Amino acid sequence: MADLFDTAAQTPKAEGPRPLADRLRPQTLSDVIGQGHVLGPEGPLGAMLAARSLSSLILWGPPGVGKTTIARLLARETDLAFVQISAIFTGVPELRKVFDSAKIRRQNGQGTLLFVDEIHRFNKAQQDGFLPHMEDGTILLVGATTENPSFELNAALLSRAQVIVLERLSLADLERLMQRAEQELGQTLPLTGEAREALLEMADGDGRALLNLIEQVAAWRVDRPMARDQLATRLMRRAAKYDKSGEEHYNLISALHKSVRGSDPDAALYWFARMLEGGEDPRFLARRLTRMAVEDICLADPQAQSVCLDAWNTYERLGSPEGELALANAVVYLALAPKSNAVYVAYKAARAAARDTGSQMPPRHILNAPTKMMKDIGYGAGYAYDHDAEDGFSGQDYFPEGMKRPVFYLPPERGFERELKKRVEYFAKLRAKRQGS
Repeated sequence: MADLFDTAAQTPKAEGPRPLADRLRPQTLSDVIGQGHVLGPEGPLGAMLAARSLSSLILWGPPGVGKTTIARLLARETDLAFVQISAIFTGVPELRKVFDSAKIRRQNGQGTLLFVDEIHRFNKAQQDGFLPHMEDGTILLVGATTENPSFELNAALLSRAQVIVLERLSLADLERLMQRAEQELGQTLPLTGEAREALLEMADGDGRALLNLIEQVAAWRVDRPMARDQLATRLMRRAAKYDKSGEEHYNLISALHKSVRGSDPDAALYWFARMLEGGEDPRFLARRLTRMAVEDICLADPQAQSVCLDAWNTYERLGSPEGELALANAVVYLALAPKSNAVYVAYKAARAAARDTGSQMPPRHILNAPTKMMKDIGYGAGYAYDHDAEDGFSGQDYFPEGMKRPVFYLPPERGFERELKKRVEYFAKLRAKRQGS
């Protein structure tokens, strides 16, 4: 099977030209660039190897950070046969063959590390198919995924494997990788310092992508080191990693929301722009901005909601790309607006109280009495019409009879709610005075 790589059955073949990424594949875990937080002595994988007790794993991280390499080296460090499959191309018949081979290998005294690339592509039934073979020790499963495992993998599978989070390579990591590539190629890349930095940025944390770019640059014949602009004309920047329905979508909208809440207009604009550059629907952003206005600003600035709705309406009228500027205005306005979640907190408390006391009737004095019978049993009796009262405020109790009066809304001393706080305190004093008398 073309997609099955089994080191136990591998036979030597004549080698043709090998890509740079393959030539630089680390031979030991200490050669792996980056991921020190998991491979170091205090990291989870480092601790497992030191204890000679490797468990099934899910390697979660972006492309080009070493998931396949780490799995291969873990097999080598633990003397396990390394078998690699891809969930994209592997069906049930192929899986049966993999499990059968692993059982034979186990009977002969050797374990199997089964590396499953893109494991989230397997459906629920296929994922469940791994469980008995993991439990009886036929295989040690190492799955690789770029998607959030908590969204994409079965709870049963996750309970039997430890999730290891791998990080995108830093610029320092990528520079080390570039130096290693130059040593392998026997030449320094014909780039100025700024162009070199630009090449690292183009890789966007992906080591494999960087090596592919380096291979292209190394093949060029140039008279002098190229500047950043010259490099940009020859190479295209990688598209930013962004999945409008996946992990990056939720990460970036969370970053935008928290930047607005944190009153940082520059960070808010950055994450807003990142989402637009990734292809996010501006209407989704308009909706989320409106939510921020009613959740994090509330009545501290009553205009915030209107600003968002106006920006949304402007976008609908102008379309792209001009309409996005209206949304950018809303982003900055929200970031700089006074913040308050007092109404949000009060609303949630009121909902909780409503659930707890949902069967209690309103007090009879505020019930309408359209029939004689309703009047006879006291509906509407004793109702005080507020407009007839002193100061236009009767001070009557409007909660169910016997229910202790709660306080839900506590406006802070911020923005327009500073004025609302005065009004709340004013009516509370009047209420106490009227009810006392």
